[in-house]
Amino acid sequence: MCLKLFESQRGIKSKSTPEPEMIGLHQHRLFFLIISKELPNELHSFIYIYISGLVVVGSPNKQGIHMALKVLFALDAAKIQWYHFKAIIIAGMGLFTDAYDLFCIPPIVKLIGRLYYDHDPGKCSVSGVKKHETTPTAVVSTLVSIALLGTAVGQLTFGRLGDRRGRRSVYGLSLGMMVLGSIASGFSICKTRSCVLVSLGFFRLLLGVGIGGDYPLSATIMAEFANKKTRGAFIAAVFSMQGFGILASSVVTMVVCKIFEVTSNAGKGETPEEADIAWRLILMMGAIPAAVTYYWRMMMPETARYTALVEHNVLQAAKDMEKVLDVPMSQIAEDSPYVQPDLPAPHPPYPLLSTRFLRRHGLDLFSCSASWFLVDIVFYSSNLLQSQIYHRFVKDNDHVNGYQLAFKIARFQAILAICSTIPGYWVTVYFIDRIGRVKIQMFGFLVMAMVYFAIGIPYKYYWSDNIDVGFLALYALSFFFSNFGPNTTTFIVPAESFPARFRSTCHGIAGAVGKIGALIGTVGFLWASMNEKDSGKPNPVRMTVALVILGVVCLVGSAVTFFFTRETMGRSLEDNETNEDEFLYHT
Repeated sequence: MCLKLFESQRGIKSKSTPEPEMIGLHQHRLFFLIISKELPNELHSFIYIYISGLVVVGSPNKQGIHMALKVLFALDAAKIQWYHFKAIIIAGMGLFTDAYDLFCIPPIVKLIGRLYYDHDPGKCSVSGVKKHETTPTAVVSTLVSIALLGTAVGQLTFGRLGDRRGRRSVYGLSLGMMVLGSIASGFSICKTRSCVLVSLGFFRLLLGVGIGGDYPLSATIMAEFANKKTRGAFIAAVFSMQGFGILASSVVTMVVCKIFEVTSNAGKGETPEEADIAWRLILMMGAIPAAVTYYWRMMMPETARYTALVEHNVLQAAKDMEKVLDVPMSQIAEDSPYVQPDLPAPHPPYPLLSTRFLRRHGLDLFSCSASWFLVDIVFYSSNLLQSQIYHRFVKDNDHVNGYQLAFKIARFQAILAICSTIPGYWVTVYFIDRIGRVKIQMFGFLVMAMVYFAIGIPYKYYWSDNIDVGFLALYALSFFFSNFGPNTTTFIVPAESFPARFRSTCHGIAGAVGKIGALIGTVGFLWASMNEKDSGKPNPVRMTVALVILGVVCLVGSAVTFFFTRETMGRSLEDNETNEDEFLYHT
């Protein structure tokens, strides 16, 4: 193909597609054309790749002969090894911390409310029951939104750095920011309400940046280490660490609250000052899993695909993978004398912000970003249903102190994680490489739409006053099919749809767009959950409108998936390089 590009530049008519036995001759010709400076500089990148045997060069059967580098072919064909499981744990700790931080906030804000807002414990509602003040909805939404904003910034920044500086070189930095942000959140300075909330918001912003950076890096690293047969399952397993993060945050919260309650001898409805230490401790303990894996992250080699395809150092890629794959160098090193490790890394033939990029990858980037945007609107609006469940099953009255209230919320989250969230993740791990990403994503969106319509349409007339087992079942179903559906697949597909030099960047862009959807979902929660005066229940009309809108959003997500999302199951990541070259040839 590179030869055809050269011939087209010189006005030479190609007689025919080269036969397989002529490929070596063309490699020699192209190599000497580079040395003699007979080719334009913008073609050098493709020629280096071509003589290294990375791209498709025509074939009589019209499908092409894939001259893959041995090391990349070995990665695609590798059997499941211990290193794959080790990579899942190492890469998954960022997602673990993300979920821990997000789901420890609901019980923590209850403690903060009792400590910093409940100044009049004798205040009573219309019914005469003592009414405790809670953290205002606007404050809760702001704390969540700040972390989401930081996550979007981290996804864009670290995604780009991952393509420019290498995955491994910035991987430790994102983890370090997560550890620092978690610890600093617990040390939020001062003891006055305003000072605590402002400092907590700042440190959560820092934590969000670290978490955001981990999204594109973890997905890309796992995709580039995995074989093509089980790649989806490996990436899904990394993402499933969120489920264990949710469970861990709930368990830690329950244990800490129970210990403090027993040792403080708090009376009914009383929340002692020691609770100020409890919520800080819960936040800081989220740093432990990330800190433990920091050393192993630093010991991970750069991915062979980045080293070979972006840095053009094929020999170093083979050396790194010799240790990872536990295979002799002779099986993954190249035989060609022209594959030189010290070749200068050429500039890409076109930049990220270019018409060519949009024409080649714009549709994939749109489908990944739009799907992630839509699912995050729904996922982060789940608080709409959660607030109703808390109102029905988690009573906040004069008999419940802050520890007990936080314990009950954490217990509910733990039950939901065990019964719905974690099973959803692992069902995806099992089926993702059997039925494909597109089918799972479409089906997940459709089931979620049906759930929200089933809750939303009759909400004003039935569910508003009948929060029962049926409501809980529908709520759990929405979580299950979110995770056995678009919440997981939107993390996987961007890591499989772009060339190596754009992979981390595009994943970060898609994820950042998703977090904009999450912000919209959080604001929607703020609007729809405004309580009716003294009843403690959300306005039924607003809830009905919000839930029906979420159902429509899910239908739009299913349509976007059907019309625009490309199936990546079973494809080699090098097919993205091949398709890119074919596109350049035809333009």
